Amino acid sequence: MSKSKKHINWMFENQIKTYLESQGVKKLSLKGVLFDMDGVLFDSMPYHAQSWHKAMASNGFALSEEEAYLHEGRTGAGTIDIVVQRELGRAATEEECKAIYADKSMFFNAFPQAKAMPFAKELIEEVREKGLTAQIVTGSGQLSLLDRIEENYPALFDSTRMVSAKDVVHGKPHPEPYLKGLAKSGYQPYEAIVVENAPLGVQAAHEAGIFTIAVNTGPMPDSVLWNAGADLLFSSMQDFLQKWEILYAKLNEIEI
Repeated sequence: MSKSKKHINWMFENQIKTYLESQGVKKLSLKGVLFDMDGVLFDSMPYHAQSWHKAMASNGFALSEEEAYLHEGRTGAGTIDIVVQRELGRAATEEECKAIYADKSMFFNAFPQAKAMPFAKELIEEVREKGLTAQIVTGSGQLSLLDRIEENYPALFDSTRMVSAKDVVHGKPHPEPYLKGLAKSGYQPYEAIVVENAPLGVQAAHEAGIFTIAVNTGPMPDSVLWNAGADLLFSSMQDFLQKWEILYAKLNEIEI
């Protein structure tokens, strides 16, 4: 075994054992994988960041593209409320939320269609071949993407198990989206893993007690995702796909 493969095996084993100890369970009993959408299934985050910046500016508020990445996974109303609270010292009204989000959606829909994330389909096919369910848990309510899931990922996801912004009261980083995702499939936290790219999503999954894999498909330092509670981190969906077989074996093998 090569030195790099030994290191990968050691890292996977160590992180899985750390997770099991933290949750007080002896072993993972993997049944499903919960995927975020933006930045995991679609390479859409640059468009979201630019759209948020433009929508806020057109309504007299400041939100940089860089900051927009840090709000990824939060509901639209939640992001708007944070900015309004910061600049006006009060909660955003329902009318403000609707108006700003409508502008954000208009700007987003003016961009070319976001492409499916490279290697995501292949990874999900590998997940399904293992007999695992693939489920979407997203903070997005962007219909232009939600409506394209079946087109880009035909027959890979069960729409009745999907959790989106319309299904939750509390968006990410609150654990509600992932807890609701577990409930829709009847899974316990130790029966699933999460694939996320955003720090708020990582935090939400971590607080829901699920083994959380971060894939850094954006511009942020890896440390932001580790600090949010990631159990493992990959540099891209391709990197994750290449190591999936080793990880899957370890997820089923490690017991404390």
